[in-house]
Amino acid sequence: MLNALAEFYKPAPFAPPAAKEAIEPLYRRYRWQMMLSAFWGYAGFYLVRKNFSLAKPYLIRDLHMSTTDVGLIATGLSLSYGVSKFVMGSLSDRSNPRYFMATRLILSGLVNLLFGTLSSLWVMVFCWFLNGWFQGMGWTPCARTLTHWFSDRERGRMFAVWNTAHNIGGGLAGPIGSLAILLFASWTSLFYLPGLLAIGFGVLLIIFLRDTPQSVGLPPIEEFKDDYPETAVKDRERELTSKEICFDFVLNNKLIWLLATANIFVYVVRYGVLDWAPTYLTAVKGSSQNVARWQFLVYEFAGIPGTLLAGWLSDRWFRGRRGPVSVLFMAAVAAAVLVYWRNPPGRPWVDSLTLSMIGFLIYGPLMLVAVAGVDCVPKKAAGTAAGFIGLFGYVGGATIAELGIGKVVQHWGWDGGFWVILASCLLSAALLAPTWNTHDRGPDPHEEAS
Repeated sequence: MLNALAEFYKPAPFAPPAAKEAIEPLYRRYRWQMMLSAFWGYAGFYLVRKNFSLAKPYLIRDLHMSTTDVGLIATGLSLSYGVSKFVMGSLSDRSNPRYFMATRLILSGLVNLLFGTLSSLWVMVFCWFLNGWFQGMGWTPCARTLTHWFSDRERGRMFAVWNTAHNIGGGLAGPIGSLAILLFASWTSLFYLPGLLAIGFGVLLIIFLRDTPQSVGLPPIEEFKDDYPETAVKDRERELTSKEICFDFVLNNKLIWLLATANIFVYVVRYGVLDWAPTYLTAVKGSSQNVARWQFLVYEFAGIPGTLLAGWLSDRWFRGRRGPVSVLFMAAVAAAVLVYWRNPPGRPWVDSLTLSMIGFLIYGPLMLVAVAGVDCVPKKAAGTAAGFIGLFGYVGGATIAELGIGKVVQHWGWDGGFWVILASCLLSAALLAPTWNTHDRGPDPHEEAS
């Protein structure tokens, strides 16, 4: 089955080489085009994922679901997303992202249009599980695109720029949800308008996204940027088999396993705070639904400067080491979570401020854990490495954050839920600490020469 899909989505063939004088302007233009395509395409995935967090209070109020029920629906997506991200990551490493990513975004949009018509718990679980499977095929083609169009020495910064698509897509889910409810006077429109937008974004990916530089007549990025990182393969441009990718570079890599385990707890914090924010703020802090949606946006948009700072620090200050930034940021997240939890009702500005601090800090480690995994494999295995790390994040971390925290809150209240989040902050920092000196590239010779 996977081989048949790989044939359908096979990488684009190499185009005739461009004239020497055209290489630099073409590279400049295509790099902007690839970044913008991957950025807005991935933001589109978040419109049809984060809308469920906004719908949780309505499911509890109008469909009389418990926090465990809505956590179960969200867990359906987390489980399928994590498995899909790893299993289909191997396929994406051998596929043309132009079509691979676009068709999955369109399918995810169609699932959302269907979800808005449902009322049965188990049908919702299945439908959101299916959405997660398509969602899991969004990150890995982006990893293939970025590692082929941007060099090793700029990887932290470029992944950071692209990673802010999480925040733009997730943050826009709030105001787009408010607009949908205003236009259609029904909370079910939280799924209709984002679904239509996702389908439109998928069509734009088909128009603008491309595969490798060689598919448009350009040389490999290593040659263009004169940046040849050490890899475990002699031929950087040879497409690897699934067996080579999985067993030679991912499953037998101890660093990948350590990063994947740490990722569980990073995701518990990310989703434990974010996905329960609208419910927690309305139930405990007395916020209105509309105010909670805007506080949701504050969390997401604050992640943009934090992610960019984390990428810059890891590339320039720590010379390619992702561990120091991740550990320091996670320790600071723990302090912000404590303030957010202990702030009494009636001070929404404190809630908004601490949510913005958590958002500012959490997306850096979230991005850098995946980049650290990509750093330690050849670029033709980047999607699978990121997918394996993501498998742990979603199947383990997001499941704990959704179903686990839902159950904890139902039985022990919100205090119990916050103890889970705080413990996860500390565990993630402890697990990332051994990676402190990993991937130290040393000073950039080009900068020294200048």
